[in-house]
Amino acid sequence: MDVSLADAIRLAGAGQLCVLVASALVPLRLNWKRDLASLPVLHRQMYWTYGGYVVLGIVALGVTSLACADELAAGSRLARCVCGYGAVFWGVRLALQAVFDVRPHLTARWLAAGYHGLTVLFLSFTAVYAYATMR
Repeated sequence: MDVSLADAIRLAGAGQLCVLVASALVPLRLNWKRDLASLPVLHRQMYWTYGGYVVLGIVALGVTSLACADELAAGSRLARCVCGYGAVFWGVRLALQAVFDVRPHLTARWLAAGYHGLTVLFLSFTAVYAYATMR
């Protein structure tokens, strides 16, 4: 099967929206309600705001990748900048996989499989956007 760059960008866009399912589970699995309760209100509000901005960034890049894949693959300066942003965004997230101490939270095989699946997705997103940026 021959996958075009536009198709790869569409797949990356759909994959990013799927990542949001895992993101929605994080506050529950890590018990944010209990653990953040000891923080001052402003710190809790900032924590949720930062998380919201990350989610909105993922939604924006995912929807843009789905709706504008052909344009992003065409390689205009704007397309390369958007793809460069995607490569940096997901590249940083991929690098964080190496430093986060998640072992205590991977208490079931499905959690470990999901974590490693996310790592593969982050690598794929980074590769697709980096290729689209530099080609």
